[in-house]
Amino acid sequence: MVPSLLKAGAFAGLASSVLAQAPAKSFKCGSTDLGNGVHVPGAIPKNLDEPLQHRLAFAGSDGMTVSWSSFNKQDTPTVWYGTSPDKLDQHATSKLSSTYPTSRTYNSHVKLTGLKPNTQYYYKVTGTNGYEAAYLPTFKFKTARAPGDDSPLTVATFADLGLMGEDGLSTATGPFGGSAHATLEPGETNTIQSLLSLADTYEFSIHVGDIGYADYSLKEAVQGLFGTDNATTQPTRQDVANHYECMSEQFFDQMRPITAQKPWMVSPGNHEANCDNGGTTDERANITYTDDWCLPGQTNFTWFSEHFKMPSYESNGRGNFWYSFDNGMVHFISLTAETDLGEGLTGPIENSTNNQNGPFGAYPNEQVDWLQKDLAAVDRNVTPWVVASIHRPWITSVEPDGLGYPAWQQAFERTLWENEVDLIQHGHVHTTELFQPQYNGTLDERGLDNPRAPLILVNGAAGHYDGLDEFPSDKRINGTLYANDQEFTWGRLTFHNRTHMSYELIASRNSSVVETWTLRRAHGETDDGHGSRGKKWCGRLKC
Repeated sequence: MVPSLLKAGAFAGLASSVLAQAPAKSFKCGSTDLGNGVHVPGAIPKNLDEPLQHRLAFAGSDGMTVSWSSFNKQDTPTVWYGTSPDKLDQHATSKLSSTYPTSRTYNSHVKLTGLKPNTQYYYKVTGTNGYEAAYLPTFKFKTARAPGDDSPLTVATFADLGLMGEDGLSTATGPFGGSAHATLEPGETNTIQSLLSLADTYEFSIHVGDIGYADYSLKEAVQGLFGTDNATTQPTRQDVANHYECMSEQFFDQMRPITAQKPWMVSPGNHEANCDNGGTTDERANITYTDDWCLPGQTNFTWFSEHFKMPSYESNGRGNFWYSFDNGMVHFISLTAETDLGEGLTGPIENSTNNQNGPFGAYPNEQVDWLQKDLAAVDRNVTPWVVASIHRPWITSVEPDGLGYPAWQQAFERTLWENEVDLIQHGHVHTTELFQPQYNGTLDERGLDNPRAPLILVNGAAGHYDGLDEFPSDKRINGTLYANDQEFTWGRLTFHNRTHMSYELIASRNSSVVETWTLRRAHGETDDGHGSRGKKWCGRLKC
């Protein structure tokens, strides 16, 4: 059965109420597929068992978690898989098929284990190609490379990626929303289209927080994106719940051509918890919406926890909040800047009005202690490269006078520096910025040639409804290597060997390479003399 939204039996009323509103320009909620073998993103399938929104995640070095959504609960979610598309001779099951208040769908998760490294598998899930369901191919994925495999590895990386098209990022905002700093130009491709067109050039993707922006649904309605009559610009709570879920479903449907075949490793951002409804203002009607319009599915990372299953069990982490995994030469770490920052530090959204977010650890220092233990256990002879993902940055030229010393920097930066992490990647700020390796504001004089400090990347420019952030002036943070507030982008990280990594900045509009930077790290090997440095480099700081 379809889960209820705000109360039992509310689904039919929600669908009919949306359909009964004055005609909207674009909003898809309430529409139903025809059962003709085609699924329309955001629509309700004719067959409620039809699997939708497939997404993959690594589950340790020899595992893969397959997740999907359906409008009916699945009693025994099942994945059939094998190394030939014509012989899916293995299967795995689970009992994980759950929902949450306001959701229209159930999320199923099945973990496949004992897989061979760097091997292509084919799979299908419960309900595939059922009666009146949309036709689906047999999907495929490639497993992680064994730790220590030193063959080149390329990864897509981005942050702050939202729904694309008429109900998200398009050529304009709603008529009552003013002008965004950047929107798509007619004929340009968006980031999802660019990621899909270049999918053969990377192994998997890392999404550094803020996923889908379904919580912009109230803002978009108020700004007239779905219609300009009062019934549309002043939605009810039921409408807000329905719109949020429908926009989420559209986003997952748009991502499926990528995420059904490429693992999608996600980090938590603020939009997975704090909801954008609080603070939305309808100036025309003199209405200010508060945090109590943030409905249950939008708070405390509920949506995020239900839809994704990251490898925290395999890495002794916590949910989707902090975890790690190895792939070839690289040890990847994901952290949360939103909560659980340690004794005496409060996450930026932990105590929001009417929206208690976290903490999730069993004790205040759990995440910080986990990070120290995880890094201490890394064998740099096996995985010389270490990359950390944290949604919020601690430097950005959007705040050229600095952010002070924010709590998440206090929680993590010294540990990352002491363990010689190579790259820290952020999002949150909707720009693209690359900073010279540094620690606590002190630039590493070696630059990109065997620095002691980590390279810092901010790439929150993947795009969502109201475009990009704008630099307030020409002033740039000291150590800025690149800064762009005009271009929707994503990045490609390539680990060429044990000592060289490159970052390619991709323009989403045409999938061209804007810039390329190469970082060299000796990683304990004998330096060639061109970038030698003392092991204890501390700049002006006391080690």
